[in-house]
Amino acid sequence: MGMTITEKILASHCGKSKVTPGEIINAKVDLAMANELSAQLAIKEFDDWGMSKIFDSNKVALIPDHFTPNKDITSANIAKKVREFAWKHNIKFYIEQGRAGIEHAVMAERGMILPGEVLIGGDSHSTTCGAMGCFAAGVGSSDIAYAWAVGEIWLKVPSSMKIILKGKLKNWVSGKDIILHIIKEISVDGATYMAMEFTGSGVSQLNMADRFTMSNMSTEAGAKNGIFSVDDETLQYVRNTERYKLEKPEFKIYESDFDAKYEIEKEYDMSVIEPQVACPFSPGNVKPLSDVEKLPIDAVIIGTCTNGWIEDMRRAAAIFKGRKVHPKVRVIVIPGSTLIQKQAIQEGLAEIFIESGCVFSTSTCGPCIGGHMGVLAEKERCVSTTNRNFVGRMGHPSSEVYLANPAVAAASAILGRIASPEEL
Repeated sequence: MGMTITEKILASHCGKSKVTPGEIINAKVDLAMANELSAQLAIKEFDDWGMSKIFDSNKVALIPDHFTPNKDITSANIAKKVREFAWKHNIKFYIEQGRAGIEHAVMAERGMILPGEVLIGGDSHSTTCGAMGCFAAGVGSSDIAYAWAVGEIWLKVPSSMKIILKGKLKNWVSGKDIILHIIKEISVDGATYMAMEFTGSGVSQLNMADRFTMSNMSTEAGAKNGIFSVDDETLQYVRNTERYKLEKPEFKIYESDFDAKYEIEKEYDMSVIEPQVACPFSPGNVKPLSDVEKLPIDAVIIGTCTNGWIEDMRRAAAIFKGRKVHPKVRVIVIPGSTLIQKQAIQEGLAEIFIESGCVFSTSTCGPCIGGHMGVLAEKERCVSTTNRNFVGRMGHPSSEVYLANPAVAAASAILGRIASPEEL
């Protein structure tokens, strides 16, 4: 019996020729990442254990993004603690505010992680980089501290769910709609501790932004990791990363064997999927856009780690161009990183957003976590391209968040209600 791509990557990192689902292994880590919130806890664990040295300062990333720019004294002190730890241990991938962005976008675009590698991150959406053909999973701060100390992660090999995609995307449909449709169909715990492997002829229809979005939201179905095989689209992306251009690092590409065993196999025809909207209060409470149109809204958030890629910026800008945000709606556009922000400015997208009446923000997780930079008030309704819409996720417990793709979010911002781009 062959192995899946996830099993092959994990086997290669624990010194075995073969691993099987359910097996407990110690896998070597190529990158152990934390944001300022998970890092502060990991640093405490690291220090409490009496550890004095990072196993390899070139394989650690510290990326402040949740409460940046710092919103108050507490968040400023946390950021300072992480900064001093990074300087003390000469962390290669510590990138300061204004030069980085949201962790998942920064790791990908800088080439901190490569195909065939193992990434663990102190954030549940660390699954994002699985779009690059690596094993990427979120873990707790204790696991991060342990990895900093010894360079390994203790974990159970996940079973795999094979997601076979076919068909062409309809107009205004993106990877966000595909993953929302899948989560609706399998439920928010339908892939618990599984590797969600996206494959099939339809993958060629998905650009890297779509793939990052789908891997990012695989965790909303309970997945341990979400992963795509490497193809020409992946390789082009990797070769354009900052690290690859400077260092030309080697990496290994893995493919699932034809006789690999999957716990579950699902097939989806993307050509029949229309834009999807996840209604309150779960990413699994998904309905076709046509079922929820006309609901009036107060706010729109476009971007963040889920849909803050340059392709997402272009999709939204295409809707906003020559149009104005509805007078009763406020919009915040948040590119995933400083590099994406810069590219959006160079392409004239930022000007389109500002002319339309949007706030064009620096990269931050602020509104997504209800922390700052766009918190929702009592009973407000928001269309957001983020990944979660739990009770109180983005502000007041009575506020409502509807998850949608960037084009739908932009159209809704203009019309003042949940709306399809087809209406414009």
